[in-house]
Amino acid sequence: MSDTKQINLPITGMDCANCVFSVERNLKKVDGVEIANVNLTTERAAVEYDSTKADLQDMVARVERAGYGVAVGEADLIIQNMSDDNDARRLESALSQLDGVLEAQVSVASEKARVKYVPTIINQVEIRRAAKKVGFEALELGGDTVDAEREAREAELAHKWLLLWIALVFTVPLFILSMSRDFSLLPASIAHTPFMNWLFFFLATPVQFYVGWQFYTSSYKALRGGDTNMDVLIAMGSSAAYFYSVAALLGFFPGHLYFETSAMIITLIHGGKLMEANAKGRTSEAIKKLMGLHAKTARIEREGQETEVPIEEVEVGDIVIVRPGEKIPVDGVVVDGRSSVDESMLTGESLPVEKGAGDDVIGATINKLGRLKFEATKVGRETALAQIIRLVEDAQGSKAPIQALADRISQVFVPTVVVIALITFAGWYWIAPAGAELAPFTRALINMVAVLVIACPCAMGLATPTAVMVGSGKGAQLGILMKSSEALERAGEITTVVLDKTGTITRGQPAVTDIVLNGFAGGEEMLLQLAASVEEGSEHPLGEAIVAEAKQRELALSQPEGFKAEVGHGVSAEVAGHQIKVGNRRMMQSAEMSLNGLEMDVERLQSEGKTAMLVAVDDEVEAVIAVADTVKDNSREAIRSLHDLGLRVVMLTGDNPLTAQSIASEVGVDEVLAEVLPGDKAAEVKKLQEAGEVVAMVGDGINDAPALAQADVGIAIGTGTDVAMAAAPVVLISGDLRGVPRAIELSRRTLRTIKQNLFWAFFYNVTLIPAAALGFLTPVLAAVAMVFSDISVIGNSLRLRGFRTRS
Repeated sequence: MSDTKQINLPITGMDCANCVFSVERNLKKVDGVEIANVNLTTERAAVEYDSTKADLQDMVARVERAGYGVAVGEADLIIQNMSDDNDARRLESALSQLDGVLEAQVSVASEKARVKYVPTIINQVEIRRAAKKVGFEALELGGDTVDAEREAREAELAHKWLLLWIALVFTVPLFILSMSRDFSLLPASIAHTPFMNWLFFFLATPVQFYVGWQFYTSSYKALRGGDTNMDVLIAMGSSAAYFYSVAALLGFFPGHLYFETSAMIITLIHGGKLMEANAKGRTSEAIKKLMGLHAKTARIEREGQETEVPIEEVEVGDIVIVRPGEKIPVDGVVVDGRSSVDESMLTGESLPVEKGAGDDVIGATINKLGRLKFEATKVGRETALAQIIRLVEDAQGSKAPIQALADRISQVFVPTVVVIALITFAGWYWIAPAGAELAPFTRALINMVAVLVIACPCAMGLATPTAVMVGSGKGAQLGILMKSSEALERAGEITTVVLDKTGTITRGQPAVTDIVLNGFAGGEEMLLQLAASVEEGSEHPLGEAIVAEAKQRELALSQPEGFKAEVGHGVSAEVAGHQIKVGNRRMMQSAEMSLNGLEMDVERLQSEGKTAMLVAVDDEVEAVIAVADTVKDNSREAIRSLHDLGLRVVMLTGDNPLTAQSIASEVGVDEVLAEVLPGDKAAEVKKLQEAGEVVAMVGDGINDAPALAQADVGIAIGTGTDVAMAAAPVVLISGDLRGVPRAIELSRRTLRTIKQNLFWAFFYNVTLIPAAALGFLTPVLAAVAMVFSDISVIGNSLRLRGFRTRS
């Protein structure tokens, strides 16, 4: 029986789109791996596999054999409560069986454990908890090394910087001397001496074989696995210039030396990769900001004492205390206190939310005013913030459909460029007319090198994932979660938005909208007080709305006596010496009471889609109270924004046509589909699709699950606490409907950016490869242009960080 698992592996050493295919292909060779998607921008591999056939060690070994690496963390722990070798073996076995652990070594003599692990699967806190479960206390040895992936990537980056400085130390003087000689700026006595030629050789060789060794090893491992990548082109191009120069230096044939060309190619490409890594790092700033939101410590109450502990030590059920101005450390439910909480960092809503006993609070939000005491309900990877980060990372790691064409081209790109380069060499050597300045072989070689260096599969590989990464990160900052790249792309193609009425356009909770008196002497508040006192004994939603209105006005309710509920009619009781009846027209008619001229008001309110309830005091109908599911404050604005985007808006509801049309007129939707049963909502969405519309369905994510699944894009309005539970591929963390036009507008901008990136990547290669083949570019200029193509694509994607919505 198969046991399917999903993991993310942090890959190191990738430079271009071909590297992505190489890692994917090698991971898929592991028996049991079903899906492997590698993202060049995030440098992550999302792998789905059968754990009964494949294990983590096999996958890591495959990646390393292909010439790449997996970022691995090492935890050095001090172990307490170990008494003998059996304890050591038991702990070692328990740690080795953890998902994400590659190796565990435990020594009873030193009372230490060393654990190698993959930081995207497990962290040190979870390792220490696992040790505690089997009876041991594990303490960190030395500083905090929890973020092992970051440390591994920083070490890799530091090594690249070292290589760049070494390259510059040798290349800059080589280039200056070479250009000075070419432009006759050096004294004739030394310009063309063997000493100068050998000096060029000694300056170029460390660059070629120390700084450039990475290109050789990467090329060898790629070719050994039947793949090609950009490093193959760089190795071929720089080697052709270098070894041609060596041959000329040794006197095999007379010719110009191009040591500066080979060194400049390697230095420029290496420097360009560093610039690219820096730019790619900026594409993930949004997700890094989210990761930095959580509190570092929490103040908990244990055994009557307040104790400050690291956030990792908070457990479900702990009572957490948050003072004004502090961050709420984990998710929970308020048990004591009142305050307003700033949730803008997660929901995108600027106004603080009032919190009291029984209300949910979300970790990483800020307590503004009062002191709150709450019970922790979700900690660690289960908190809303952790779920949001995981969803954004999943979206960034997925592939958008628009990327498919670039992927297919990238797979054959390098072999095609090599063929073009060989044709270029042959053409210039055998066919092109002889030139006065360069020998045919030299001229053919230089143009071939220019073709090899100018070719850039990276720009095509980065075009889509960089835009998706910035776009999805920006969405998360606005409270919009795109669960996949496909959803982000598809949302930009929407033509019709279908809105569920209850809970989406309206609040989903009946509320008092009108109170019309018929000359009642006690006034509006007394009448509401009497009606609410009767309804307090009722469980009907309409009665609850009247009670809620009275409590909002801070009216003191009286205890009803002789309470009686008449099904389908209303309720009655004695309150403060008065006989009170609250019900519909049938109730008053059965009691033979006149409506005292309120008939017109009842009909008017019902025509507006409201439920009208009559209130009788001592057998006299004194007032009518109207209750309705009120429209959310921002619904009109949201629908207006959807119209501004050129979209058709349809409202879907199970209400009768009169009520539905009343709401529709109020908010300005284009079409109403009324009296639709919950099970028929998906069928209505399908009808719109059959009519040629690209449909977005907006609902609560649970009751509307079939319709959300049927739609081209399902958008769930969440509460910020269970974002991962919604069935829809797009989740709005807050309940604000304005998030829908924001999501669509962001998707359109992201899709436009992807198309711009792909156009530039294709245009660059289609234009400049022929230009190099025709001899219009030198190898050094080709290297500069290649670096510029990558940076321009990333820079264009980074413009999405400044995205501003109209709504």
